Amino acid sequence: MNVQSFVQNTDLKVQTQPQRCFLVTNMALSFKQVLLLVIVDFFRHQFEMVFICLPTNKIRLFLWSWKDLQNQTSYIRSSDCKTHSWLYGDPRQVLYPRNSAGMYCGIGVYKDQPSVFYYNILKCAASLNVIAATLNGLQCPTTQVCVQQCPNTFWGLSVTDYLPGVKPANVFNQSLCLPTINLENTNLSVKQIVDRELCPYFYTPTVSVFGRCLPDVGAFNDIPPSFANVSGLPSNINVTISGIMNATGDITNGFNARDIGVKIFEDFASSWQWVIAALVIAMVVSFLFLLLLRFIAPVIVWVLILGVLAVGAYGIYHCWWEYDNYNKLNASISTVGFTTNFGVYLQVKETWLAFLIIISVVEAILLLTLIFLRTRIFIAIALIQESSKAISHMMSTLFYPIITFILLLVCVAYWGITALYLATSGTQVYNVVALNSTQGTCGQIMGNVTCDPQTFNSSDYPGCPSARCVFIMYNTQGLWQRNMFNLQIYNVVAFLWCINFVLALGQCTLAGAFASYYWAFSKPSDIPTFPLSQAFIRTLRYHVGSLAFGALILTLVQLVRIILEYLDHKTRAAQNPCARFLFCCLKCCFWCLEKFIKFLNRNAYIMIAVYGKNFCVSAKNAFLLLMRNIVRVVVLDKITDLLLFFGKLLVVGGVGVLAFFFFSGRIILPGSSFRPQMLHYYWMPIIVVIVGAYLIAHGFFSVYNMCVDTLFLCFLEDLERHDGSVQKPYYMSKNLMKILNKKNQGPKKGKDKN
Repeated sequence: MNVQSFVQNTDLKVQTQPQRCFLVTNMALSFKQVLLLVIVDFFRHQFEMVFICLPTNKIRLFLWSWKDLQNQTSYIRSSDCKTHSWLYGDPRQVLYPRNSAGMYCGIGVYKDQPSVFYYNILKCAASLNVIAATLNGLQCPTTQVCVQQCPNTFWGLSVTDYLPGVKPANVFNQSLCLPTINLENTNLSVKQIVDRELCPYFYTPTVSVFGRCLPDVGAFNDIPPSFANVSGLPSNINVTISGIMNATGDITNGFNARDIGVKIFEDFASSWQWVIAALVIAMVVSFLFLLLLRFIAPVIVWVLILGVLAVGAYGIYHCWWEYDNYNKLNASISTVGFTTNFGVYLQVKETWLAFLIIISVVEAILLLTLIFLRTRIFIAIALIQESSKAISHMMSTLFYPIITFILLLVCVAYWGITALYLATSGTQVYNVVALNSTQGTCGQIMGNVTCDPQTFNSSDYPGCPSARCVFIMYNTQGLWQRNMFNLQIYNVVAFLWCINFVLALGQCTLAGAFASYYWAFSKPSDIPTFPLSQAFIRTLRYHVGSLAFGALILTLVQLVRIILEYLDHKTRAAQNPCARFLFCCLKCCFWCLEKFIKFLNRNAYIMIAVYGKNFCVSAKNAFLLLMRNIVRVVVLDKITDLLLFFGKLLVVGGVGVLAFFFFSGRIILPGSSFRPQMLHYYWMPIIVVIVGAYLIAHGFFSVYNMCVDTLFLCFLEDLERHDGSVQKPYYMSKNLMKILNKKNQGPKKGKDKN
């Protein structure tokens, strides 16, 4: 009993596809019958493809055989267009080479033959063969077979090999011939085998590049003189070499790049332990820096502020000194006039006077700001210290960026694989190609007639015995292929949305954890157990819709920016100054809009974590709250940025300098087997260490920055909603209450927030 008879007996409306795919549209079928349908056909076809799609209740059951997965391309027909790329895409075409029949080398029945060998590489040159110009990629009008090992010697048929009575098995290499011919018992002569291109009549030393046997350029210096006598090749060896080089094309230029890649890989293989050690040092330094901010934050902040003022004071002194010197020399701008050598203007007194005035004004503004905003600076420092204290009570928050990183990797991998499947979707296209255009009427075959390799018969072309049905490319004219650009745009939008959602999830989770710290009246006894886990579960349970909505708004703005960049790139050559100015203004405006949306979303997620309201209400409340305290926002933001910039500079600069001295051989560890002289490019591990140290520092400091922002919004809410009474006590730390001259009345007992 097979599936077709079972379907007829159960009165189902079934659409049968060539790949035995069944689309069930009659929902009178029960679930047990579905299972029976699957099991029967599963064993009937010996574990071959079965796919059943029930559109109404979305039940999809499919089984496939390991045989099908290894040996042939399987396409699953589905009614859901969103899964088109996964069902119809075939990324193996960019991972494995193909032979003339379109089969993959290196998998399936050709698992032990990973490379493809071109019989006549000269036919791959577009300048030598008109048909080759119409074919895509590395598919050219010559037989291609999967081989276990690429040839590494020069060989060619001599004139005596074409004599009658010569056995093909004594001439050809069976491993390089088509599997359809057995040289031991064939009745074909050597000439017939060559004319039908069943075996190569010459080959040169080759190397495997991305699974393709391409000529070894370095071996051409040792080409034997007998190659001038090979029938079918030019009598001049130099012409043969030139033709092979032209056929190989720019791919041979990649050998040097391949060697560099191998050397870089060797460097990483010998130094990866020390690279990891450097990254661990960066993680430890970042961790200690954040914990020590609880004690050294005031010192660092005031040292940085005074350092900026000291630099400004030195600038004023230097400008005055230069101005005084040039004033004594009577070097005025009137004696110089206009010149394109701007260095001359640094030798006149007016330039240094202008610098002196500008720096003095900036220095005065900084001093006045420091004097009048000193209280807010103290508040910012207290919040930074409180953030360090909060992180010390919730150490797990420092490692949450690892979860975010993993989720981002999943998003990137999903987007990349989907894009690859989309790009490789399409049916196989085979064209009739003449392997030897000099035979009979083979010159009339232009390679533009499609064919089916299963039904193709060379007898249909009696005047061209070398006619073959050769795989060319994947079809690009189908419905899905014509809309490939739109599908890729849809994939990009989904990718941006997922990325923004993952970032929003991390921000809201951390905000929930840090908010639970602030609103704990008696710290740390009132802090919930596992605050990060509770915040993560709470966010997934209640706030996914709000996060998705906020991420969608940001995605739309980013999409507009991408479209503007695309249009600017495509129309740059035809733009006039007015159009360039318009594009520049639009890109600048949407860049500012994206920054504002990110700022608003970040604070909206904090309010969502605190109060649990929807995105729009939370965004409005956060924006109004920040606008009512705009000066405090600016001061805290700039001080935090200055502090975190110093921290990143300390971590990245310190670890980078240490890596430079170690990998360049200036620091040698006693008893270590590692020698920097073994490295081909010592700067590669240094770059990896610097980039990795920056990413680690950014991950740690992003958590700290989120903590500061969360505690700041909670602090503002605390000031507006509470007055220090017994009914409405302040939840801020004693240090903050001391700075603001506030205190709680009555006994300090644990109370709820409301």
